[in-house]
Amino acid sequence: MIPTQNRASYLDVALASLAPQVAAENGVELLVVDDGGSDQTSDVAARHGARCVRHDVGRGLNAARNTALASTDAELVLFVDDDVEAPAGWLRAMLDGAARHPEAGCLTGPIRARFDGYVPRFCGREGAPVTELDLGPEDREAPHAWGANMTVRRGAVERVGPFDDSLALYGDEQEWQDRLRAAGGTILYVAAAGLDHRRAGADARVSALCRAARRRGRAARREDVAKGQAPTLGAELRVLAGTLVHGPRFRCANGPIMSAHTLGRIEEALRARRGGAAD
Repeated sequence: MIPTQNRASYLDVALASLAPQVAAENGVELLVVDDGGSDQTSDVAARHGARCVRHDVGRGLNAARNTALASTDAELVLFVDDDVEAPAGWLRAMLDGAARHPEAGCLTGPIRARFDGYVPRFCGREGAPVTELDLGPEDREAPHAWGANMTVRRGAVERVGPFDDSLALYGDEQEWQDRLRAAGGTILYVAAAGLDHRRAGADARVSALCRAARRRGRAARREDVAKGQAPTLGAELRVLAGTLVHGPRFRCANGPIMSAHTLGRIEEALRARRGGAAD
């Protein structure tokens, strides 16, 4: 299942990688949920043989996930983002992993950051500014599963409830996983089920990565506050000082990107002090 909104060019790449794998399996369906978009998403889905369910207005990523769950009675629902490319064998590896680990209510696999076209210069001291995950070459329990590569069992959803569609983008899937773990469920990393998480064209530019990082920072601060784990404003400012130095010191694009993330966190902290509403 792929949730999407106005990203038909990304979706085209994702579906091109997934459709042959789905066609090779029995009883597997490819589903797109168009969250109130206005582009050619339905045409792209049809071209790749995917069923497309559409929201009339944008309702958010978790609402799209819940629509997918309501649109099928499948025991396993494999969620991926619209900006991934799944290599041959990904689907079979995830299905095999789910069969090997029937106790896992949620499964994930490696997520590799990939830049197509423009590639910013990184010094290698920090991770890529795109969601990635690497827990090694063996299956193991995982602390979390990012939505770019996240499989859930219907039994787990019936046990802890659907995704919370009131949550904004970034960290949206984590709340459901927290409920799963609180109920005694587990998240399992399937080492063979890896895929690529792409940034292409203008989205790979540092300016675009900074804008996304700032939004993630705000969401991360809200999540930390909800968990009672938010650092003080002074601690956030000290992190900002370090990130501002990183870019020029190492000639690294992660400097301004990390600074944007921390600025988002600081903005959210100041907004909360003022008692304002989140943007």
